[in-house]
This record gives sequence, structure tokens and C-alpha cells, in this order.
Amino acid sequence: MTVVVPAYNEELRLRPTLDAIRDHLRADPDRWGRWELIVVDDGSTDGTAAVAAEAAAAEPRIHVVTSAGNHGKGHALRQGVLASYGRRVLLTDADLATPIAELDRLDAQLTADGGDGAAIGSRAHPDARIEVRQLAVREWLGRLGNRLIQRVAIDGINDTQCGFKLFEGERARAAFADSRLDGWGIDVEILRAFRRAGLPVTEVPVRWAHQAGSKVRPLDYLRVLLELIRLRLGGTGSAGGTGDAGRAGSPGRRFRDRFRDRPHLRTDAGIVVLFLLASLYLYKGLWADLDHTYLADAGSDQNQWEWFFAVTADNITHLRNPLFTTYQNFPDGVNLMANTVMLGLSVPLTPITLGLGPVVTWALVLTLGLAATAVAWYWLFARRLTRNRWAAAVGAALAAFAPPMISHANAHPNFLVLFMLPVIIDRTLRLCDRDEAGDRDPDRKRRTVRRNGILLGLFAAYQVFLGEEPLLIAVMGTLLFVVGYAVVRRGAARAALGPLLRGVGWGLLVCLPLVAFPLGWQFFGPQSYHSVLHGDNAGNSPLSFLEFSGRALFGDEATADRLAMNRTEQNAFYGWPLISLTLGIVVWLWRLAVVRALAFTAVAAALLSLGPKIRIPYTDVVVPGPWRLLADQPLFESVIESRVAMICAPALGALLAIAVDRMLELRTSGAAAEDVADLTVAEAFQRYVLRYGQPVIALSVVALALLPIVPTALPVRERSAIPEFITQGMYRPYTAKGETVVPVPLPDPGSAEALHWQSATGFGFSVPRGYFNGPLGEDRTGIYGAPARYTSNLFRDVRYGGQIPEIGDQWRAQARFDLRFWKAGVVVLAPQANDAALYDVLEKLFQRPGKRIGGVWIWDVRAEAR
Repeated sequence: MTVVVPAYNEELRLRPTLDAIRDHLRADPDRWGRWELIVVDDGSTDGTAAVAAEAAAAEPRIHVVTSAGNHGKGHALRQGVLASYGRRVLLTDADLATPIAELDRLDAQLTADGGDGAAIGSRAHPDARIEVRQLAVREWLGRLGNRLIQRVAIDGINDTQCGFKLFEGERARAAFADSRLDGWGIDVEILRAFRRAGLPVTEVPVRWAHQAGSKVRPLDYLRVLLELIRLRLGGTGSAGGTGDAGRAGSPGRRFRDRFRDRPHLRTDAGIVVLFLLASLYLYKGLWADLDHTYLADAGSDQNQWEWFFAVTADNITHLRNPLFTTYQNFPDGVNLMANTVMLGLSVPLTPITLGLGPVVTWALVLTLGLAATAVAWYWLFARRLTRNRWAAAVGAALAAFAPPMISHANAHPNFLVLFMLPVIIDRTLRLCDRDEAGDRDPDRKRRTVRRNGILLGLFAAYQVFLGEEPLLIAVMGTLLFVVGYAVVRRGAARAALGPLLRGVGWGLLVCLPLVAFPLGWQFFGPQSYHSVLHGDNAGNSPLSFLEFSGRALFGDEATADRLAMNRTEQNAFYGWPLISLTLGIVVWLWRLAVVRALAFTAVAAALLSLGPKIRIPYTDVVVPGPWRLLADQPLFESVIESRVAMICAPALGALLAIAVDRMLELRTSGAAAEDVADLTVAEAFQRYVLRYGQPVIALSVVALALLPIVPTALPVRERSAIPEFITQGMYRPYTAKGETVVPVPLPDPGSAEALHWQSATGFGFSVPRGYFNGPLGEDRTGIYGAPARYTSNLFRDVRYGGQIPEIGDQWRAQARFDLRFWKAGVVVLAPQANDAALYDVLEKLFQRPGKRIGGVWIWDVRAEAR
């Protein structure tokens, strides 16, 4: 028997504790046999070391281990356990809050369990006896801490922190040698290690009495939580395992030790950096001059998204409803929840938007969001599909940087920033994992399903505030995979169905209350709508899967433009080399159930993306498509069906990751690396080719298939300058409270420069119309922008056609009517194409010349708007 007592500044309490332990072990020599008592002085600054030395002088079986400096309870226990020799090791606190006589109960329990695990004292057991209670606040913090521990690190143990634990000796020494934590979280780390090794951990009710002078401070509860989070994430800063003070030295030293001891971390870090560099390369033009560059293929979307980020920050700052605003489409306003404002990012990034401007937020969301999405897919593939990290990285690169994603990278961060989707998919798969569920313990299985379901609900709720349509499409893709996998693995599907349904049920119970009000506002609040119609040409052409996108290395803009709705909706364009490679991978690895399920997912998604009507290329034949079954269903009626092909990106990425993983294994499964000293040159070359030739050829084929779709840097253009009339606040005398600035032409989805005027200058005014999704007519069908008005149509027709109609009293009366509706204060004509024709129309409408001020022509229309 070995007893380990960690001690820090325990001068007054240590000697009675050591005497009590010594007397108990001496009293029954037949039971305890040879024993030792190890005191670990964790850098005490009082007389603890002298007290321990005095006790050791009186009893040779008491040993003292001294640490240079105070490193924490975990470090002290590690030193003591690694110095032990006992077949069983007891850990007890220096205050002996649990009397040493309770060792008998723990020893009996450990023997009953087979002697190969751990028996731990428990104050939470119904049969435990608490003789002196702690302060109420400490008890409350303890209960809260135990709940967090069960959620974050180790489920099913109600009291991990009681300082009285008995372990099988060799198992304890192995666990402490591998441990990393230096603080109070060491108990959880060791118990977690025993659980993961399949060893029994049994809670034993004990007597316990609070002792004055506890070393646990309120801040230590936060430190334990941080240690548990670091443990959950896969490591900590301490080297551990040796008890060597030098390895537990500076943070920089511990950081280097961690990377040295875990080579995967170096690979992971390198891959993360590569993804970030790739994302920065794509947006290098934007970052070159944030104040003056604009993504060339963004249309009006960059103005719109910067406006979304800015208006959210403004609403948060002024404690207004973040789901609605009248800065755009005055006086009716905009339902922001019914538009893709990405509250999950725009709200937490409010300080950046306020401090650095919305254009910085826009650039950060695109750049870091794309890199984070690639990292998330990499994490999922490395966890679920591959043994080789680089194989997972190749698949993740395709999933995140595929042509459809790069197309949306111009203008739609809600379809680019998808880092939550791999996390949601992984949590769903955990519900189906038999090992994860803990089959041997039904209670633990139920708790695990509940925990995973709750986390799934939280993750899904957060994704709702990042993008609802991507979540819907991801659910479609996941269901396709589930169906495909269930067909080829019926037994596994039946076994997983129960936990999956229960977990999803828990997820819905958590998710729905969190999103109920925002979704209610979205679908039933002011300016809500029930669907957005995109016409009959929103599906992909079958040819688009074989061609290259306009921003691919081998792409052709004219071909891509002909096959897609616009440059932000090139939702296929995987290219014939990648399609051919994928077909070869599926044939090669057809025996794998996951490959068949992924192939079914990709093919089904591709077919759905063709739309309700599929035109056979090079013919006039049109056949019904499977999307017609969903086209008129709630939620699906608003989806641009060509976007369903984005499901193919992670499906193809997963297939590629599996294939590259197998290709890299070809080298180790080929000829053995024998000594070639006695071989002829021809024999040596033959063996080299057999060993290395196959993977080199296979990986070269992969590289050649991916090369044509490698994305190029996104082009930018010079941004239109904001007039001084706006930047210098010259509009203020013309716009009283509740009055608007009316740009000519009015902002709409085709031209939304006025939104840039607002977002860049702090929302000093509102504008009529705008670029958003809102309702049209009594049936509230969704449209882009506001319902047309005669005057807004007049300005737009003149701007883009140059034709000036006859302006008479009827046009003037209509203009006065529209200006009153818009509550106009001033009409502004900025320099632009056809501005002379626009000026002529405005002069005739208002029957007076404009006033030149701040680089624009203005008309004070407050009189007309009354």
C-alpha cells in the first residue's frame, strides 16, 4: 500500500494527518503488509518541509518529495504517484477531511471490483455522512462544478473532487504518467483515463467533515472549468508524466513539449495555416485596399452585406430590436430575420464593425469564415473517415473550396461560412455510435444520447442564426446519406435508429424554444413573406457539372455565364476530370458501405439540383425532374434548387479523402523495404517502383483532376465614392426626424449604392426602397426589393434606358404622392451614367432647377411631401 499526501503550506495540519495514517497502517500489518507514505511538498513557503522531514525521521516508511516551486495539486499528485511502488495507491488530502479509517471501505470495494480499477470516496452518495458541512456558497459551487464536469468531461460520476481515492498501482502510475493537468482538474483527467481504458470506477460513500483552512478559492472553480475545456479539446499546456519541474516550466516550453509529444498537432497546425493562406489569396484584392475595392462579381451584394453588419451593430448599440429596421424601405421597413443578416456573426462582431467599419467585418467574415469551414471539414474527415491527416485535408479543401463555394464567395457569406455544418453532422453521427453510447451501461447510454441531443439542438439553433437555407440543404444531404447508408447497412441502421430519434427529439426540445420567437417574427412579423419565387430557370443544366466555373484555373467566363443564373450562383461546375475521378473511386472502393452511401448522396443531390424540369442537352426534350416533388412544399419553395448541388462538394470531398487515404497506404502495403545492397540495379529499381510507384501515380491522377478547378483570386473593381453631401452631413438640414433621403434612382437589387452611403456614415438618414427580401401584395409573396412605384420606375427607366417621357401634371401628381409616401426630405442626384437625362426629368417634375452642393444635385422636396 502506498498513501500519497500532497501538501502546500500545511505546517499546522500535516503532522496529525501523518500520525493518523501511520497508526492506521501499523494497526493491521496482516492486511496492509509493506506500506509507504509519500508526502509531496509542493513548494511550501512555511514550515511544511520541516514537519514532513521530522515525521520521516521518526518513521522510515515516510518519504518526502520536494518540488521546486508551487505547481498545483495535479503536479504534486503526479510526482507522488510516479514515486510510488504500492500495488494499491491511496490519494488523500493533507487535512484528512475523510478519515483514514474509510480506507477499509474503499479497499473492500476495489477488491470486489476485481482490484483493477478505482474506488473513490463520494460525498454525493446517498449513504455518505457529512459531519461538518461547508459554507452554502461552496456547496452550491461544488454541485454546479460537478454538473459541468459530467457535461464536459466525464459522465456518471457524481463526486469527482473528493480528495480520497484508491487506485490499482500500475494503472495509476500509467495514468499519471500520461496526465497533463497541473491543477485541481487532475482528478477528472485520471478518472477519465480509467473510464476510457474500460476500468471500473466505483463511488463509495464515506464520512466527510469540512476542515477550516481549505486551499480551494472561488477563482479555482473557474480554473477547473478552463482545465476541463482544455482537456476536452485534447490537451493542455503541461508536459506531465515525469514529475520533472523543468518540463513543467514556462508556457513556451510547455507549448513546445506539447507539439513535440503530439506530432499530429504539428500537422494540424500546418493544415490550418494552409487553409488560411488559401483564403487570404482568394481575397487578396479586397484586402489590398479595403476602402476603395469592391468584389467585381458581387453585384449589389457587398453593399447589402456591409449594410446588414452595420445596421445590426447600430441596433445593438442603441438597444433596438435586431430583427427589424426602417433605415431601408422607409416607412414600411425590413424584417431582418427574414433576410440573411447572419446574427450569429453580426452580433458578436459588433465591436469590430463599430471600431473598424463594416467593410472590415465583411472581409473578415469571408476570409476567416472560409478558412474555418475548411478546418471544420478537415476535423470531421480526420475524425470519421481517414487515418492520414493529409488525406483529410485534401477532402476538406474540395468541400470548402469547390467551385460552387467560390462562386458564393463573391457575395453570399451565408453559403460560404459553413463551419457549423460539420460539427452538426458529427454530433448526429455520435447518436449512432454504439461505442459512444456506452452499450454496457443503459443509464450511461441514455445520458450520452441526451447530452449529444442537447448539443445537437444548441448547434442547430446557432446555425439558424448563420443561415437557414444552408441548414435546410445540409439536412437534405444528411437524410440522403442516411437513406443510402441504411440500404447497404440495414443492421447498423436498425441499431442506430432508436438513439438517433431520441437524440433528435432532445435536440428539438432544446432548439425550438431558442428559435421560436425569431422564426415567429420571420414568418409572421412585420414585412414577413411566405416564399420567394425564382422562376423556371433556377435549376442546373446537366452540362454545368462537366464544365469549369468562371473563377476556376481552367474556367471560361462565357461558358459559365451561359449555364448559370449569375456569377454568384454557379452551383455545379465540378468539371469532367473530377467527375471521372469520382466515378473511378466509387468503382474502386464500391465494397465500402460509406462509399456507396456517399455516391448515392452526390448523385441524388445532383439530380434534385436540376430543378422540376430537366432539359436534355442538345435537344428540345424536357423531362420532369425529382425536384417537382418538393418545389411547392413549405420552405422548399423558397430554395434556389441549383444550390442543392452544393451537397456534392462535401460528398465528393469525403470520397476523395477516403481514396487518398487508401492511396497513401499503397506504399506500406507494397514490397517490403528490404536491404538492396545485394540486388542488381534492375531488381532494386523494380522493388522501388513496386513500393513507391503506385501511390505516386495515383496521387498524380488526383492532382491532375483537381488542378482545373483550383480557384483563382477573386477580381475586384474600384468602388464608387460617397458624395461629400453625405460624408460631410450636408443632408441634415433637409431631413427632419422621420424624413428620408431619396437617391435617384432609388436603391434596388440592381443598384444599392445608397446602402453604402448609410453603412459607411453611421445611419444618419433612412432611404425608401432598397435591396432586401420583402412581401408583395395581399398574398405576401416574397420578392427582392420593395413593390414598384411609378416614380421609382420612372427614375430607373431613365437611368438604364435614357428615354425621357413627356413630364406633365399627371407625372407631377404621382411624384408628389410617392414622395409623401416615402416622407421625403431631399432628393439627391449623384454623378452617374445618364445623369443629364435624370437631371432633366427631375427639373421638370419639380418645376425648378436643382441645387449643386457637396458634389451632387439636390431638390428640397419637404413642401411636396407634405
